[in-house]
Amino acid sequence: MKKINVIGAGLAGCEAAWQAAERGVSVTLWEMKPNKKSPAHHSDTFAELVCSNSLRSNDVTSGVGLLKEELRRMSSLIMEAADATQVAAGGALAVDRKLFSEYITDKIVNHPNITVHYEEVTEIPEDEITVIATGPLTSDAMAEKISELVGGKKLSFFDAAAPIVDFSTIDMEKAFFASRYDRGTPDYINCPMTRDEYIAFYNALVSAEQAQLHDFEKGEKLKVFEGCMPVEIMAARGEDTLRFGPMKPVGIHRPGTDESYYAVVQLRRENESGTMYNLVGFQTHLTFPEQRRVFRMIPGLENADFLRYGVMHRNTFINSPELLARDYSMRENSNLFFAGQMTGVEGYIESAASGFVCGVSAALKACEKAPYIFTDITMIGAMAQYVSCGGAAAFQPMNANFGIIRNPEMKIKGGKKPRYEYYAKRALDEIDAIVKENRICMGGTDDAK
Repeated sequence: MKKINVIGAGLAGCEAAWQAAERGVSVTLWEMKPNKKSPAHHSDTFAELVCSNSLRSNDVTSGVGLLKEELRRMSSLIMEAADATQVAAGGALAVDRKLFSEYITDKIVNHPNITVHYEEVTEIPEDEITVIATGPLTSDAMAEKISELVGGKKLSFFDAAAPIVDFSTIDMEKAFFASRYDRGTPDYINCPMTRDEYIAFYNALVSAEQAQLHDFEKGEKLKVFEGCMPVEIMAARGEDTLRFGPMKPVGIHRPGTDESYYAVVQLRRENESGTMYNLVGFQTHLTFPEQRRVFRMIPGLENADFLRYGVMHRNTFINSPELLARDYSMRENSNLFFAGQMTGVEGYIESAASGFVCGVSAALKACEKAPYIFTDITMIGAMAQYVSCGGAAAFQPMNANFGIIRNPEMKIKGGKKPRYEYYAKRALDEIDAIVKENRICMGGTDDAK
């Protein structure tokens, strides 16, 4: 039987291992947990969700919603697990992160074509087909080997996670359930603020003490990804920044009233039982005592118990356009594939999608078949093209979005909505054809380089 290695059992690594194994390839999956964990990881299971339990919009007329549906139709393990463990979140797909991780772990360890080794990998087997999916928090030893492999062409930024509170300690006399921005079902807890309450909260937030970066390189300049910015850094951009961002009050009303608010903090369900809620958009790097002090100024959270405080950790990604082809293989050594956030995709589903492509590509290579290149009319293909080619500016992490997908072949009237509907139908028609014609099992075009 043909063999490949997968290093790392995060979302990308698990998806890669599963896709290769499902195609009859023998997979050796290496994972350093539970023997060794990064500063941000806590559980012993695979595919641990660190930053948030939300996989974002389920609407196919959004970039990530379309990417999710593409993966569903191609039998993605990550999407199977997400759909099986979802919790109420209006128009978003959020999961019970414990059940989600356990579901994937069970599937992986019980697959007959996957063998798991629980140990840290410190060498890269360059003469074997290998998917490197060690994640943005890869161990120091592996990071050094990757740096040597790519000639030092790597970058880094800081990522942050939001705090989680105990639902039973939220004052629901002050807070109330409603939808997110008047769309979807009323699954979000809303904590409304008057102008005076907001100004007091804002002043406390921007003057609060931030935690020291003990786990990271001393003296490293703090550079954050725009899509996961600490709330205190966002607030420092101006007094009204939060009111046009995560605290936007537009379309949020207490049921039975038309009362409007100056600002609103929203909380999203964290687990299936609804005992835990996270503060939406409140990724933070404040010290734990400061988080208690400042976030308890939010109406309804005065006596909230924090089940997990927000944390910040450093992410690392390579300069992929100089290094990777559109199947995520290295241009200079096609035995090696990179998957996950290390490639510069940003987000859980985007990481899983890169793992999907890597798993399929590694399996095809192991079977001595030509690589299959997803076109940029699909979101999975547009992400791969962005990673391998970059954009006009310096390479930075990218979420799934319609700005990277191929433009319509015709002018579409009516604005954004019909244009996005066109993108979604065109992409899903292509995905359906790929599945029907079995292209990602039999190989396809050979223009990956």
